Amino acid sequence: MLNIVLVEPEIPNNTGNIGRLCVGTGNRLHLIHPFGFQITDKNLKRSGLDYWVHLDWKEYQNTEDWIAQITDKSRVFLFSSHAKKSYLKESYQDGDWLVFGKESVGLSDTILCQFTNHLTIPISPLVRSYNLANSVAFAIGEAKRQIEF
Repeated sequence: MLNIVLVEPEIPNNTGNIGRLCVGTGNRLHLIHPFGFQITDKNLKRSGLDYWVHLDWKEYQNTEDWIAQITDKSRVFLFSSHAKKSYLKESYQDGDWLVFGKESVGLSDTILCQFTNHLTIPISPLVRSYNLANSVAFAIGEAKRQIEF
């Protein structure tokens, strides 16, 4: 099982889609406040469909609460468009933490400076960024491929 972390997610449809992805791939979702929506938001439930009741998820009031319960910081991977190392060059293990920032600005420098594993998803210079749900899907797909095969 992977730990998928969304720091201050803003768009309910993305979080709903990522929740559904976590149910389908057997991963745990961690959500860090503040959110740009309510967990009861109809858009979240629409994109998560009826899978949300099956989702293994936890929520935290802030990043400090989340960081306090991590036992091995070397297995925390922060995804950032500013990172130099491709996520395809990493070796993943069961229990790893894959961390994604909010849609509008990504991860803050405060969070980035607390961990050393910064990864990027290669992208054409014609495109500014990937959708958050797509980025999480890329990362889960590669990590699961390595862990299961």
